[in-house]
Amino acid sequence: MQRSGADIVIECLKEQGVDTVFGYPGGTILNIYDSLFRHPEIRHVLTSHEQGAAHAADGYARATGKVGVVMATSGPGATNLVTGIATAYMDSVPIVAFTCNVGTSFLGKDSFQEVDIAGITLPITKYSVIIKDIAKLAPMIRRAFKIARSGRPGPVLVDITKDVTEAYADFFPRRPEMIGPRTSTIREEAVDRAADMINESERPVLFVGGGAVASNAAQELIELAHRADIPVCDSLMGKGAFPGTDPLYMGMVGMHGTKTANRATHMCDLLIAAGVRFSDRDTGETDSFAKQAKIVQFDVDAAEINKNILVDTSAIGDLRSILQRLNPRIQRREHTEWIREIDRMKKAFPLKYDRTRLTGPAVIEELYRQTKGNAIIVTDVGQHQMWTAQYYKFERPRSLLTSGGLGTMGYGLGAAIGARMAFPDKLVVNIAGDGCFRMNMQELMTAVRYNIPVVEIVLNNHVLGMVRQLQTLFYGGRYSNTVLRDPSDFVKIAEGMGALAMRVSDPAELPEAIKTALHAGRPVLIDCIIDEDDMVFPMAPSGEPIENAFDRDDLSRTEESGLD
Repeated sequence: MQRSGADIVIECLKEQGVDTVFGYPGGTILNIYDSLFRHPEIRHVLTSHEQGAAHAADGYARATGKVGVVMATSGPGATNLVTGIATAYMDSVPIVAFTCNVGTSFLGKDSFQEVDIAGITLPITKYSVIIKDIAKLAPMIRRAFKIARSGRPGPVLVDITKDVTEAYADFFPRRPEMIGPRTSTIREEAVDRAADMINESERPVLFVGGGAVASNAAQELIELAHRADIPVCDSLMGKGAFPGTDPLYMGMVGMHGTKTANRATHMCDLLIAAGVRFSDRDTGETDSFAKQAKIVQFDVDAAEINKNILVDTSAIGDLRSILQRLNPRIQRREHTEWIREIDRMKKAFPLKYDRTRLTGPAVIEELYRQTKGNAIIVTDVGQHQMWTAQYYKFERPRSLLTSGGLGTMGYGLGAAIGARMAFPDKLVVNIAGDGCFRMNMQELMTAVRYNIPVVEIVLNNHVLGMVRQLQTLFYGGRYSNTVLRDPSDFVKIAEGMGALAMRVSDPAELPEAIKTALHAGRPVLIDCIIDEDDMVFPMAPSGEPIENAFDRDDLSRTEESGLD
């Protein structure tokens, strides 16, 4: 049947089961939007900025495990997607970004709003392509979704010239290709070797990363940990893949990880890395990271093996499939002395904060108390992100959505909208700093327009908190361009956008404010006023061994002794 290029795009989306698209229209993509108008079965969310649309598609994908879809026009519309695409790329999130370009005859002539977006995004996508032939349109869209979902997930960009959206061609529907887990690369001898190392270990540690979430391996990880009595730590991206309330859980590892997790990694004789890429924020100084231990790495991406940390053995493939083969080969054991040492460290090095005033950790703990962990928590990037990782106990995969690899300020509100559109019956809360809220606060208007009841909690210290912390500790308190004390009133701004808003500065006010926000049934902002000099502890200085992480007590003892 003959269809226009624009109609073919929409029919391909329907083939792939797409029910929600985020975007912002413009001249070159109008044919697709005109076709979309005739297909109400695909819900379109008009964001306030293309970057917000990209983050919303990302949040939708992270929350569901499906492919998120975003659309934008040529030129600045396309380039405004770049940060969101890069965010998804660094965290292996499957999204397909559709842009439209000027007509084929106008390419290469510096035409109005012409930009080589396929070239721009080449380093930050799994695949990017410009389509200038309508005969290639449907096959390339189908290929884009396959690439985004297969193996290690990630973003794909499809740029379509305007004349292709206007042209006509025969279209024949197809069922989407089923994408199964990558198992052909898993070698049985590698699994056997890993099982032998685990069975022989006396002080094992299981290190869980974002790959565990992507592969839906939570149950298999729990089985492995309890079968072999292995203490567990995670990366920021691995939150929820292993329950935060489990007795074997030690907390996050790395720069702002718990002292227990960091020291256990230093003391263990075997480190089992499950879906982690050994980011510098996790390992600190690589020469000293788990140096005394043998290391087993499980990952779907062969490029991650021995990239940052040299390992003793590895299995390459879908993590859940690897663990399903591994677990029956693991002997049931009790590591009594090792677990006793872990428990001793947990008691000796608890997370703690000043409970006499309103602080970031206090807000996070009260939010956890009221939600009982039954919420999708989204964060922006900074101190609030680390406090959330430390103090909110994540029980399930896909319950924390955050920019881990790129560290994108302004990510959270768009992502929260995407998650709530995917799960309209779930609580979705974004936790931001005041610096991050300034980045994309306009997406509060998007939430109001569609009555998406997200809760926006701003931990407002009137500074760029994480950068200020570094300036305090390592730059002699020279606060160059990190103070945000201006007369802006976030409550009035939010109310002006149509949201419910309230301000909290007293700990006694906090429970009622959070209760009101969670039950409001509409977009809500809570402006929480905290001290500008609150810090995230523990902390390991960048590039130093993570077992040297220090907290407020260590810092006070150092200052009292007169040592630097």
